[in-house]
Amino acid sequence: MHTSELERWRKRLDKEVSQPAYRLVAELIAEDIGSGRLQPRERLPPLRELAGALSINYTTAARAYNEAKLRGLIDSHPGSGTFIKGKAVSVKPSSGYEMTMNLMIEPAIPTLIERVRDSAISVLAQRDLYSLLRYQTFGGSHHDRVAALQWLDRRLDNTTLEQVLICPGIHSGLVGLLMQLVAPGQLICVESLVYPGLKAIAAQLGLTLHSLERDSDGPLVRSFEDICKQGQVAVLYINPTIQNPTTTTIPLGRREALADVALRYSIPIIEDDAYTMLSEEKIVPIANLAPELTYYLTGTAKCFGPGLRSGFLHAPTKRQAQRTAGALRATSVMSSPLIDALVTEWITDGTADAMLKAIRIEAIARLEIAEKILGRQRIVSAKGAFHLWLKLPKHSGWNPSELAVQLRSHGVSAVASAAFSTDNHPPEALRLCFGGQLTREDWEERLHYVADIIDQPAYLSSLTM
Repeated sequence: MHTSELERWRKRLDKEVSQPAYRLVAELIAEDIGSGRLQPRERLPPLRELAGALSINYTTAARAYNEAKLRGLIDSHPGSGTFIKGKAVSVKPSSGYEMTMNLMIEPAIPTLIERVRDSAISVLAQRDLYSLLRYQTFGGSHHDRVAALQWLDRRLDNTTLEQVLICPGIHSGLVGLLMQLVAPGQLICVESLVYPGLKAIAAQLGLTLHSLERDSDGPLVRSFEDICKQGQVAVLYINPTIQNPTTTTIPLGRREALADVALRYSIPIIEDDAYTMLSEEKIVPIANLAPELTYYLTGTAKCFGPGLRSGFLHAPTKRQAQRTAGALRATSVMSSPLIDALVTEWITDGTADAMLKAIRIEAIARLEIAEKILGRQRIVSAKGAFHLWLKLPKHSGWNPSELAVQLRSHGVSAVASAAFSTDNHPPEALRLCFGGQLTREDWEERLHYVADIIDQPAYLSSLTM
């Protein structure tokens, strides 16, 4: 890149002060790619050189390149430098959220947003503020656990208040449960495709995951019983409804068979039902089939967003609830009383139901768009879910991990199957999320790119080299 071009950029920065410098630099890169001043594979100046030439600080220069990278304009290789990828893509710049997380749909319904806001304001207006800022007994107040029980009663039979704990999110509950239930040398049985957060927890705690073979209905019963016979299994972890990542809902017969094995070998079960409220199907939780063994977890992150982390845990017995409370207290002290108060209000006044209904309606509409553009034979999906499982055709020419990187650079929330694999044999597939700040129009535009790049990988990938 010539010094004269950098001088032109500096003058634009001096002149246009209405937006942050890092964003303007990214736009200048896009403009110069579009005009042909910058060509594919052309090398850009190192960060310190860029900062000096433009009279900006190093951090601003780094943010500028990061913004350009998010927009799919440039690529960086440690030790080699930063290079132009190609013409700017015809999608909106990244909104800034983490595109590898499974974000809930954010319904753009003004009346619903106003209802959520008014309900939150009423909590702050009616409650003693200082009471929400003090330490609380772990597991939630009586009032908040009654609301949690109301939520759990929609799925579980024979719930009792003494067995309910409120924790700061399902993930926090999983940490406490695995610390309590799994001893060194024991195994955690999981499906061959599993929620990546569980893999991260196990790695951090030094625990061993044992992969169970699966089919389109979930983990194979034979695979589970074979390992149980060896006597090293500490717990079965299962995400049985709208599973992350495959959207599989395990049918009743398979649930009953898995519960039977667990009962015969006295294996505790962690049932992670994070997505259950998105489904309108009549579902029998495993906790209803093996209540004396099952720790049932659900929460609100998938109907109000990850910023509102509240998890509800129903333990097999009152004593086990007390033991679990001790393990959770050691890792997270307590759930947030302010968040608990908001969640309680939204459950009791019907706001949570209104939000769930809006998410389901929008999710179904977006799924129909995906089925139309990608074809039903390519995807595995579930009504109400805001992610789908995309199966790559044989001989597509794509490695799933490379394709996921390519799609993310074009604003598609894609994660390769390797992130979920526990058996080192990930299938040729990706998880696509259509939640977050996407509109239907955004989703449709990006799906067309997904379909095109799968059908014509060599042509489209060459546009950004």
